Amino acid sequence: MKKFGEVTKKQWIKAGIYLALYILFLIWVRSWLGIIIIPFILDAFTTRIIKWDWWKQLKNKTLYQIMGWVDAIVFALVAVYFVNIYLFQNYAIPSSSLEKSLLVGDHLYVSKVAYGPRKPITPLTMPLTQNTFPGGGKSYFDKPHWPYERIKGFGKIKLNDIVVFNYPAGDTIVTNPKYSSADYYGMILYPVGKSRCRDIEMDSLSTLEQRHVYDFYYKVGRQYITQNEQVFGKIMARPVDRRENYVKRCVGLPGQTLQIKDGIIYLDGVANKEPDAAQTNYNVVLKRAIPEKLRKELNLSQEDLPNSQNRQGSVVIPLTRKAADILSSNTEIVADICPIRYLPEESEWLFPQNKNTKWTVDDYGPIWIPAKGATIQINLENLPFYERIIKVYEGNDLKVERDGTILINGQKADSYTFKMDYYWMMGDNRQNSADSRFWGYVPEDHIVGRPVFIWLSLDKDKNWGQKGKIRWNRLFRSVKKYN
Repeated sequence: MKKFGEVTKKQWIKAGIYLALYILFLIWVRSWLGIIIIPFILDAFTTRIIKWDWWKQLKNKTLYQIMGWVDAIVFALVAVYFVNIYLFQNYAIPSSSLEKSLLVGDHLYVSKVAYGPRKPITPLTMPLTQNTFPGGGKSYFDKPHWPYERIKGFGKIKLNDIVVFNYPAGDTIVTNPKYSSADYYGMILYPVGKSRCRDIEMDSLSTLEQRHVYDFYYKVGRQYITQNEQVFGKIMARPVDRRENYVKRCVGLPGQTLQIKDGIIYLDGVANKEPDAAQTNYNVVLKRAIPEKLRKELNLSQEDLPNSQNRQGSVVIPLTRKAADILSSNTEIVADICPIRYLPEESEWLFPQNKNTKWTVDDYGPIWIPAKGATIQINLENLPFYERIIKVYEGNDLKVERDGTILINGQKADSYTFKMDYYWMMGDNRQNSADSRFWGYVPEDHIVGRPVFIWLSLDKDKNWGQKGKIRWNRLFRSVKKYN
């Protein structure tokens, strides 16, 4: 321990620099509770009343080395924790939903300050984990649970930005790994509920009667999943910031009306610009297998064209328009090629799952995207579009009586004012993407950040040591290039 008079000028300057940076950080995050840390910062760089490095006095060399590693690891974890929350984090593309813009195996630098970082909602979590440890088991504590608050960033989400966000339908999951990554509502709950009931002709029912049927599907599905824990695992809920991270393109902003017609997105009646690398499924009749050289030219992965399908006959291949033109010109390989359009019965559980819309992934909407402060009239016809927002995202008690009366927080309601902005996210691999067409709006409190550049890209179809495992031409490429 030193007296104030023994502290050197160099130590005071060093303490002053770190203290100034810390105060600027507190001003930025608007958290004055952090003032209580200031005396500890001063002590660590000056008087050292607290014996911060007490372990350096240990005589036992083994224990000394262990504590040295512990000290370094704790410091690293704390640093990573704050960097990941407030500045940036790594994100690896796990699926082909954004191909051919971003590829499976791209590792992204995701800026938290682009749209403003969220303050921690569930602050007690292990750094470098999202919700589970590598070997299994929950890696966070549910409490304390702090309200959503976003710190001011450099900008707002713009149309066609590629965005990382927490998976909205990930509020509820089942713990069996076979189903844990599936959309609980659209791929498990409602389909299971319907499969346990007799077929019902929904077109012959009134809006209220249809709602009763969907409520029954929900109840039956939930009951079956609960009673068959050995199949599905336990049902569990996750807080907003512990839900899985997804990356998609923002194709609809708050206040806009979105519609998809024949695969083209329209916003307020005007066609949105399609990404150059957007792809859709084509039915291709092959005379013979696609040669390796052509496959590379078309940038087709094993996921796009498994070896078992790279053969003579009819196959389904996701292609960009440019790739489709190239393939169709190879008449010695291709007998016929045509785009695929899906029917309503092939797209039954699109959002909202409790409304009989007859929409498809290619012909969807129109649907209005809620904006903060906007007020709408609600009724049984449009309630399915907004009830998840009202109940789950904005935390109200919503009930619909048997006669169709809508109650919000116990009061009869015919209108609702939104508390947050919402966004519509879709993948560029338009017919092979689980996106807002399946689980609806992305609330502003789910936004994580904006990918800035690709810092590493690995081809999952190649082994280490093989040429092309590292895609050198993609390293440090700006993601903005694909906006």
